[in-house]
Amino acid sequence: MCVCAHMCKCKHTRVHVPFVQEHVEEGRASLYRSVVSNSCKEMSCYSDFPFPEDCPNYVPNSQLLKYLKMYANQFNLLKYIQFKTKVCKVTKCPDFTVTGQWEVVTQHEGKQESAIFDAVMVCTGFLTNPYLPLESFPGINTFKGQYFHSQQYKYPNIFKDKRVLVIGMGNSGTDIAVEASHLAEKVFLSTTGGAWVISRVFDSGYPWDMVFMTRFQNMFRNSLPTPIVSWLIARKMNSWFKHANYGVAPEERTELREPVINDELPGRIITGKVIIKPSIKEVKENSVLFNNTPKEEPIDIIVFATGYTFAFPFLDESVVKVENGQASLYKYIFPAHLPKPTLAVIGLIKPLGSIIPTGETQARWVVRVLKGVNKLPPQHVMIEEVNARKENKPSGFGLCYCKALQSDYITYIDELLTYINAKPNLFSMLLTDPRLALSVFFGPYTPYQFRLTGPGKWEGARNAILTQWDRTFKATKTRSVPESPSPFANLLKLLSLLVLFMAIFLIFL
Repeated sequence: MCVCAHMCKCKHTRVHVPFVQEHVEEGRASLYRSVVSNSCKEMSCYSDFPFPEDCPNYVPNSQLLKYLKMYANQFNLLKYIQFKTKVCKVTKCPDFTVTGQWEVVTQHEGKQESAIFDAVMVCTGFLTNPYLPLESFPGINTFKGQYFHSQQYKYPNIFKDKRVLVIGMGNSGTDIAVEASHLAEKVFLSTTGGAWVISRVFDSGYPWDMVFMTRFQNMFRNSLPTPIVSWLIARKMNSWFKHANYGVAPEERTELREPVINDELPGRIITGKVIIKPSIKEVKENSVLFNNTPKEEPIDIIVFATGYTFAFPFLDESVVKVENGQASLYKYIFPAHLPKPTLAVIGLIKPLGSIIPTGETQARWVVRVLKGVNKLPPQHVMIEEVNARKENKPSGFGLCYCKALQSDYITYIDELLTYINAKPNLFSMLLTDPRLALSVFFGPYTPYQFRLTGPGKWEGARNAILTQWDRTFKATKTRSVPESPSPFANLLKLLSLLVLFMAIFLIFL
């Protein structure tokens, strides 16, 4: 069975999905009405089910919901889903060491029932429990205005003609600050460490992740020392606007911090609609004093965009223990100490890529482990790897993924694809289908690549890859404009082919 808010195509499975409501419920993820995806449709779809071609490249939440419903109907998943059902408890059966089975207690319309399952996949994510460290803000108890966590935010009308302070410069905090600035009298955005800000509209107007997330670029980055990669990233980020001049430049540039995806922030800063401030020194009855600034700023509303913690209240700590924002999970999935690998956690990872294809690829591997097709390493090997990951020792090359749950998206997915024998063989592909090989190596790391070969191969994967840019432009090129062909186009293609040959040759050395 699956405890989740995802869709999965596991047969003989019950998927418990919470009913979507307007108000915020404790222990449940929430979103505000204006949320738009930070990962474009070609990079964040299921690997065998592209978004409709007329869908915008970055999808509003309402259209993402329609896509999920389409997916569920396409693969006949609704009959496996129990809506309005809460999972109360998941415990090992008395004979777990022999059978690996679990007893699951659920509640539906006030009535509890128990059932035995051969395996459980936990897909609750990490955005359920708001982190609200009020003790870090002296004087907050004397504040006479309104304050709340960003999880509670739904509409911007509450900010009309108010003086608003948003604490935390992550994606939610920045979104809320920008949205509030259209109605509020004044908006302050407080950040301790700063962040790189990226527009969804990247080089030449292409979606940012279709440009940034390619096998070639990832291989190139991972072959360079981390300080050089950090310098290149900073240079690229500052090509849109110089972050230091806007007060948002990250203080720590070696360790990767999740970038802020926002198309409006620099425009709101330069017009004075959003004012960047340092961390909070003290909160008073009707004002706030910032560090390194003597002037108090009158404030009516404080929004704490201070992130989330995660927990598994339906599981005993002996099954999955959470410490320092991490769980002891092999490959971020399997509890390393269990004698039977019949419980898996899906989506408890922060890759620099979309969570939908990440969770899907994890689930594909998990199903093969549960069926006995793939075997996990010995217990002591898994525990050693989990402990090594917790130490967060940087390799000295590529981007530095040192924060809890962070992972190199392409490297991680390719590793899982290798386990299920579904990773494309670029060398053989170059000999048999060079056009596809070029697209796979130099083009965006779209999920269709995960279905080119191996178990679960999708016959439409090749065409989906070769037409991915057509679907991207279909959403934006709503007026025909004649283009002049470049005289260097064929030369560039030839050079690309030579570079690909050289890169693959180096890989196989």
